[in-house]
Amino acid sequence: MTSENSSRLFKNNFLEQMTHTHIAVPISAFIVYASALLFICFKYTTLMLKSSIFLFFLGWLAFTWLEYLMHRYIFHLKINSKAKAKFQYMVHGIHHAHPKDKDRLAMPPLLSLTIASMLLIVFRILIGDFTFAFLPGMLVGYALYLLIHYLVHVYPPPKNILKYFWINHSIHHHRDNNLAFGVTTTLWDHIYGTHYNRLREKQ
Repeated sequence: MTSENSSRLFKNNFLEQMTHTHIAVPISAFIVYASALLFICFKYTTLMLKSSIFLFFLGWLAFTWLEYLMHRYIFHLKINSKAKAKFQYMVHGIHHAHPKDKDRLAMPPLLSLTIASMLLIVFRILIGDFTFAFLPGMLVGYALYLLIHYLVHVYPPPKNILKYFWINHSIHHHRDNNLAFGVTTTLWDHIYGTHYNRLREKQ
């Protein structure tokens, strides 16, 4: 069923339904996935606690960088053909067109879990047992991203320091979608010069 706040992406009902998900499904799935990997880390590897904690937070930091790069260069790729325009609308443009559609605030779980499993295989080959501490950091980072993104689109901003997330993402959606690509952190926007302070410089 298509939300009244959105539009269809596919004529096929099954494919269309796959693009909708309750936010609790992917968040729960990735927390469980991360927990399982951490269990393996502590039960079946020789990684020390301090090393595991460091790798976990390094994984989270890596996710925030990937979040920024994906949002800036894939979700907002430069459109110079009908194929790119269609791709951009499917992966992100529909979100900007219908930002209140809370069933499309996450990548379809089947796709995102497949990507996570592919990363597990690749990282296991490249960094061995470090994977079981590093990848959970990325997965928890993604779950946190989903939660924050959902909250800022569905609920009004709180009257405390957390409203910073709402302000930051609102600027991206309603003022300038070439700024404020970070959702969970503005770190990379500061580093790459796309923080919303740029708006003040233009005025």
